[in-house]
Amino acid sequence: MRKRKSIEEYKKGILDGDRVLLSQAITLVESNLASDIRLAGDLVQELLPFSGKSIRIGITGVPGVGKSTFIEAFGSLLISMGKKVAVLAVDPTSQKTKGSILGDKTRMEKLSSDSRAFIRPSPSGSTLGGVSSKTREAMLLCEAAGFDVILVETVGVGQSETAVKGMVDFFLLLMLAGAGDELQGIKKGIMEMADALFINKADGDNVQAAKRAKVSYQNALHLFPLGENNWSAQVLMGSSVTKDGLESCWGLIEDFEGKMKMSGFWEKNRSEQRLSWLDESIQSELGKAFYRDSKVQDRLKIEREKVLAGELSPMKLARELTEMFFKS
Repeated sequence: MRKRKSIEEYKKGILDGDRVLLSQAITLVESNLASDIRLAGDLVQELLPFSGKSIRIGITGVPGVGKSTFIEAFGSLLISMGKKVAVLAVDPTSQKTKGSILGDKTRMEKLSSDSRAFIRPSPSGSTLGGVSSKTREAMLLCEAAGFDVILVETVGVGQSETAVKGMVDFFLLLMLAGAGDELQGIKKGIMEMADALFINKADGDNVQAAKRAKVSYQNALHLFPLGENNWSAQVLMGSSVTKDGLESCWGLIEDFEGKMKMSGFWEKNRSEQRLSWLDESIQSELGKAFYRDSKVQDRLKIEREKVLAGELSPMKLARELTEMFFKS
């Protein structure tokens, strides 16, 4: 049996930039074992003073928009500029094995082989918005390991991309042109959350269609009121293949960072995100404690069949179970 690493070993390895130790630490924070959860919590606390110096970028878009190809090209550009890049690629979860299906390391072969990059595919599980329940912790560990830019790739436009927006500094929405009505298939709420839209695959015969799409999206964005940060989302176009538009995209993100830090919104946003992390953590801990309770488990075994048969309201049973849990 392999000996469990100590907090000191994990901490030293991560601060030294050891990618193997970093990967093992993320596995630790993703674990549901009670002993791992406690160790992971202590490790995150130890590394907290060494985090927070990176820029966190969420990247989303409909399936087929080319997120992984974009991230590989964009990450390679950032590395050429002297940045260290971590990619937290949240894959769809297999309902059978509960593991990642797509395996982003195989889709970002060039980037994953670079020592200045770190790619971590994680299963999304049942979390809404295509983001792993432990993405916040993984970001913090990557920051402590010295990565300057954290890219969070989501499964796609899901039920709650607010989860992604709520943990990053900049939210980039990738779009496609030439797929019929440019505003079909994309939710207004997600466009409102985006800090920038990037029309991908704008190369070859698709350039003209991309230009038309850019005008359509710009016109649509003008109808949205400015957010709390007073930032007006811009529409860019480019290609992950030809690399066109990628430098402009990074320039826009740097401009955004400068303006948000100057206005004070940057730290205000991060402070609010930390409070959201607290709320989510409390709900998660309560949920785990609830389902571990022996009385709850016994009652559920008895009453579950009645719910299945439509004889008992799930709402009524949930209330009774919750009351019983807090009384015990």
